[in-house]
Amino acid sequence: MEIRTVVTLEEAAKDLDAGKAFYDFNEEGIGLYFIDSLLSDIESLRIRAGIHSRKFGFYRMLSKRFPFAVYYDIDGSIARVAAILDMRRDPAWIRKELEKRKG
Repeated sequence: MEIRTVVTLEEAAKDLDAGKAFYDFNEEGIGLYFIDSLLSDIESLRIRAGIHSRKFGFYRMLSKRFPFAVYYDIDGSIARVAAILDMRRDPAWIRKELEKRKG
């Protein structure tokens, strides 16, 4: 599958901001490392989109360095990142959040 474009939706960008704020609250500077790591993971979708298992109606890619998952779908040659969620959250909350982002 050839992915030419990876689009991060507004809600997913807000998820990134919330994750950055969480890590910066705990230790200044870690938030930037979090952003860099997650953006690298997202960029890898150009090569790896579609190989991940599906959860709650989306493909789910686990971050390499943080306990977060990137939820995305594929439309032709476009991978759309719908959510970037903390895997330590209640699975029921994750499911409900993803149901709001379908479509």
